[in-house]
Amino acid sequence: MKDTHLGMRLSLAIALPFAVPLLLAVLAAEATAQPSVAEPRRLYNQTDYRGALTLVKKLPAQNGAALELAGRCRYFMGDYKSAIDDLEKSVQLEPGVSDHYLWLGRAWGRRAETSVFFMAVKYASETRKNFEKAVQLNPANLEAVNDLLSFYLDAPGFLGGGLDPATKLTETIRQHDPVEYQCALAQISIHRKDFDAAEGQLRKAVEMAPRRINRLVDLAKFLAGRGKLRESDALFDQAAGIDPNDKRLLYGRAETYIKGKRNLSAARKSLEAYLQADLTPDDPSREDARKLIQRAASGGGSGD
Repeated sequence: MKDTHLGMRLSLAIALPFAVPLLLAVLAAEATAQPSVAEPRRLYNQTDYRGALTLVKKLPAQNGAALELAGRCRYFMGDYKSAIDDLEKSVQLEPGVSDHYLWLGRAWGRRAETSVFFMAVKYASETRKNFEKAVQLNPANLEAVNDLLSFYLDAPGFLGGGLDPATKLTETIRQHDPVEYQCALAQISIHRKDFDAAEGQLRKAVEMAPRRINRLVDLAKFLAGRGKLRESDALFDQAAGIDPNDKRLLYGRAETYIKGKRNLSAARKSLEAYLQADLTPDDPSREDARKLIQRAASGGGSGD
């Protein structure tokens, strides 16, 4: 038995130097087979959509994540048809990923907005179906839930919109984020033109999360629209006390001032600071900010 063990040890000692390089080669091949989207995603997060897309197209293989990222890039580049092609492939490869359907719904929505009526109806239906699928797969995906809520509130009944499905959807939001639930209720109240109720719901959201800058900014913008300028400005100041360089504050405050045709110099300074910030795809674009600066230079107004 000892001789057998000795023979096994000798065999391993001889084989090991050859086995290790072979194992490393196999692992390297497997790693190469899985496309890494880390670098293109970094460019995407910096809003370099063309650069990110170029890198994605160079990947040796295309999985669902890579195709979704390509679709997002094309979406922000305004090529909605090609974005849909990529995103359709992403849901085919990975049918259980909520975000794939969310972005596919967004791309269909943009096509609906830029198409003639009879095609827009078809595309809007695809928008709703994909948003609903995204929420079905992950009810905690609040981006998908909020996009679906906006669709229900904006779309006519024959496309599946309306207050009833919107109100039902708010219960999903309530289960995952009570603060966002108040904001969703406010959206419905605004749609009903019940502005007093909306104000109360937005105030409730601020009470529940007094350090969420986006909630302070939303209430400040709403109050400015209702003519309550002093309180609106106080809320903007409160948000600035938390983080004066917050991008949501810089943009939201400037936009509110410009719409109200007041404090235009301060609005321009906020937008200039905004343009120096590290923007992401979740932020209003630099192009939008520059358009606001032009409006400020011409005296403000709604821009409609």
